[in-house]
Amino acid sequence: MRWDVDWSLMQEKWNKAMKVGRVTLSDRASQGVYEDQSGPEIERILSENLSVEMDWRRVLIPDDQDLIEQKLVELVDAEDCELVVTTGGTGPSLRDVTPEATRKVIDKELMGFGEIIRVKSYERVKTAILSRATAGIRGRALIVNLPGSPRSIGECLPLLVPAIRECLRHLRG
Repeated sequence: MRWDVDWSLMQEKWNKAMKVGRVTLSDRASQGVYEDQSGPEIERILSENLSVEMDWRRVLIPDDQDLIEQKLVELVDAEDCELVVTTGGTGPSLRDVTPEATRKVIDKELMGFGEIIRVKSYERVKTAILSRATAGIRGRALIVNLPGSPRSIGECLPLLVPAIRECLRHLRG
């Protein structure tokens, strides 16, 4: 299947940019200790790999489960984002609660996203099995969790693009 042609026809049908939320979860970046580099990396990769105009909603918040849940719901239900990609909070530490927040707000979990991230990353980094990234559907939106480092995003997100396209195609109807 020619993804670019199919995707362009979908955009023409709705005649609007796809709203995309990207949520960076980091206590230190949200406090200004360092600059968020993961969120911009998500935008770069998706812009290069999806043939659709995107209208970005950018969120930078600390690792707080209630706040994460609130922002995910807001992005999907109030902002009408069709895709929300999170970065950070997927590891084993006590403050890493992104998968828990995601599971709390989704209707269907899509475990394959996290599985492929772990399998492919493990080939390079043996500690990749500690990642708890997942994905799921809320209404007509896809929410995807990614690791917190720009390098990991650069390695993992391109692997997910075909599945993201197909999932969004199904959700759009």
